Amino acid sequence: MTFEETYLNDNVLDALYDMHFEEMTPIQERCIPEILDGRDVLGVAQTGTGKTAAYLLPILSMLDDGGFPEDAINCVVMSPTRELAQQIDQTMEGFSYYLDNVSSIAVYGGNDGTRFDQEMKGLRDGAPVVIATPGRLLSHLKVGNLDLSHTSFFVLDEADRMLDMGFSEDIMQINALLPKDCQKVMFSATMPSKIRELAVSLLKNPVEVKLKVSRPAEKIHQMAYVCYEPQKVGIIEHIFKAGDLKRVIIFCGKKDKVKDINRTLQQLKINCAPMHSDLSQAERDEVMYRFKAGQVDILVATDIVARGIDIDDIRMVINFDVPHDSEDYVHRIGRTARADRDGEAITLVSDRDIQRFQKIEQFLQKEVEKLALPENLGECPEYKSIPVNKKNGKNRGRYGRKYGRKDRGRGSKRQNNNKKKTE
Repeated sequence: MTFEETYLNDNVLDALYDMHFEEMTPIQERCIPEILDGRDVLGVAQTGTGKTAAYLLPILSMLDDGGFPEDAINCVVMSPTRELAQQIDQTMEGFSYYLDNVSSIAVYGGNDGTRFDQEMKGLRDGAPVVIATPGRLLSHLKVGNLDLSHTSFFVLDEADRMLDMGFSEDIMQINALLPKDCQKVMFSATMPSKIRELAVSLLKNPVEVKLKVSRPAEKIHQMAYVCYEPQKVGIIEHIFKAGDLKRVIIFCGKKDKVKDINRTLQQLKINCAPMHSDLSQAERDEVMYRFKAGQVDILVATDIVARGIDIDDIRMVINFDVPHDSEDYVHRIGRTARADRDGEAITLVSDRDIQRFQKIEQFLQKEVEKLALPENLGECPEYKSIPVNKKNGKNRGRYGRKYGRKDRGRGSKRQNNNKKKTE
């Protein structure tokens, strides 16, 4: 289905035309019409499926069509991190290129007082769209810098991450300030019980759109070491002694492990940096800047960077711990093999995590290649493979509606390719 077949208005479609966006992704095809129809939506889709456009495009189209209060905060988009808020704001700039009266302001913590003052001015002037992290938005609300009583749209992006980061109470405080008729959209990569409970609390008879988690790209060479927990550090040392590796992310389940591994790599004279929740926002920004700029070769991180961060040239992902579920595994190793590049993913599977990794292999419908331990590390635990039958794409072992465009009643950019942009 193409964007032309929806009720998105001409100005939004002109921007998409300039950006060479024609076909909708599945999450966009299923969410955009429902949001345009005024329905609350609960979307479950992983990173990279086009979910930002799935909620921004219909909301921007409706705002541009008019009928909303002037000098008011008409839409609030909540993001769990500053980095994702910045990305949403950048995406918004492209989609709103031809929307004269629809602008946005990004509001997030980790900045000095000057930034807070700039945000305060933008909020008091009445930015139609506010993209914010929960803590920072509450800070502005407490000092009276914005009023949400006329807000028409409320979006929670990556809701599962927000709950994991402890923002549940903040979200409910913000929700209590919204008008009862506010249309709400909630996206999450996973659907644990706590997300279901949050959806029940926030949404009114929502349309639920759930996409199956895609399997990792075939370009990712997936491998694993089966080992005992004390052998993991020795494996990491072996991996980095074997070659001059750069552009690598090592994922750990806990921040204490991040700190330990980072110290070990530094002792080996490896150019690395940690990324975890104990770092201030300014410190996290500095680490990400240095890593993206190539000043740091290895990033040792918790799942804080597993989703929502676009770094295209990651050569290898190492899972120091087996992720909790298949979705987390896909999110982690999906940091590599992006933008038509190849990549490698190595998982360290301890004896305690064998069953969990077998479930991941069931999801993958393939057995991940097992690498032999370095000779100096001794014997490894026994790993019994679970047979997978790929017939018809299934594991047999143990292992809408059509929406046509309205008659717009005027010419559009796509009907006149010679129309010039006005700066």
